[in-house]
Amino acid sequence: MSTLTSVLPYLVAVWILLVGCYGIATSRNLIHAVGCLAVCQCATYVLLLAVGYRDGGTAPVFSDLKLGSRPLVDPVVQALALTDVVVGATVTAVLLALVLQISKRHGTIDPDELSELRG
Repeated sequence: MSTLTSVLPYLVAVWILLVGCYGIATSRNLIHAVGCLAVCQCATYVLLLAVGYRDGGTAPVFSDLKLGSRPLVDPVVQALALTDVVVGATVTAVLLALVLQISKRHGTIDPDELSELRG
């Protein structure tokens, strides 16, 4: 049973990524595609939290802990997750701004109707 609980966060991250990728592949709306990309980004949050989790772990800010007495949670993974949230929000905002400009110039947000962008 402990094997399932140790693998479950990784399976959840893969499932979230696959749901987001399916949404991107089947999207007929650029705003929906940006939202699905944000869902894919959420899979990385779950993955980082799964990597940094320690059973019974303590925050490494307590000075009264002796070295090796208790497992400590890695603060680098927490910082990476926070950075991932900021980067994900920024990328989503830029992509939505691009979708707005496409809508203004071409009058549609359906990727199939954007014939001028075909190479």
